[in-house]
Amino acid sequence: MSGVFASVRRHADILVKIMPLLSFAVPLLLLFLLNPFDPYLNLSAQDSFQLMWKGRTFQLFFIWLIALEFILSWESFKLKVNRQNKPQIIALAVASILPTIYVLFENYFGLSGAIADASMKSGITFYNSMPLAVEYLVFTALFLLTTFLYFGRKGIVSFALPSFFVALVGVLYTIDNVFPYGQFTPFQVFVPTTTAFAAMILNSMGYSTNISYTTQSGQGTMPVLTAISRSNPSMSAQFSIAWPCAGIESFLIFTAVALLFLLQMSFSWKTKVCYFAIGAFVTYLINVMRIVTIFTIGAQFGVNSDQVQSFHFYYGPLYAITWIVSFPIVIFLSQTLWHKIHKGSNKPQPSQLSLV
Repeated sequence: MSGVFASVRRHADILVKIMPLLSFAVPLLLLFLLNPFDPYLNLSAQDSFQLMWKGRTFQLFFIWLIALEFILSWESFKLKVNRQNKPQIIALAVASILPTIYVLFENYFGLSGAIADASMKSGITFYNSMPLAVEYLVFTALFLLTTFLYFGRKGIVSFALPSFFVALVGVLYTIDNVFPYGQFTPFQVFVPTTTAFAAMILNSMGYSTNISYTTQSGQGTMPVLTAISRSNPSMSAQFSIAWPCAGIESFLIFTAVALLFLLQMSFSWKTKVCYFAIGAFVTYLINVMRIVTIFTIGAQFGVNSDQVQSFHFYYGPLYAITWIVSFPIVIFLSQTLWHKIHKGSNKPQPSQLSLV
């Protein structure tokens, strides 16, 4: 046991340095292990980690982005901690455990119910999802506080990517809760174009497609895409498409992640524009294929099947978000490869050596 304490003392500086990561990894781990049941979302904590949309899988990517910042910029992070300053140490300790305290109050002391009840009284349609949306926003505020206390203003700037990511997810959840389906016109206006591209691909795959529009009170205007297999007309699917289904949320997240990451890079603005354009194209293509895939699954298994639900709420969004959070690594690896190739091309060839 003494050896464990000695090891902790030897690595104390490293442990303190990664506290902004541990402060949020620990409560998420507790949620998964304790597995409280959420009566409002009608699922357990473990199940919530298996949902991308209106679930906690995004928080796992939030943790990954924090870790990625540490991996790529470890040496640049300098602790602003004075161990002789007791008020500062107390503030750091409190800030570090606040995420865990919030999660415990939310799930075991009625905070989740209070948020849901207040949302219902305010007329919010998806009031049952508001506690989760608030959780994301609270995590944002607490993460900003933690990084500021540990690293000062530079910490807030350096961790802007994970901060903005988790904040944007919370905002998108809130928008969908308050203006569900196709009611939020600024996002819904992009959906018809994505739907038309998906219909073109389905046509090339042997489906006959038709796009109509429906307007309903409380749902707004949405395109309705119908796809029928030409070879087997019994295989068909029809879905109304709202902005979350069309992947608008993933495109917004990509834009935020890409811009924040690219702005920190030192290469030319032309290179940054090129990276962003390629990344945006891939993200958009993934969103189009997301619609195509859910229609092919719906035609094969039925529009109300478990397979459709699994893809709609998890695998579909997962494809895009996996690409988005991998985008910084793609840039880093491509730049490393380019520098190696460029460095190799500048080496004198054997024939050149013989001429000298």
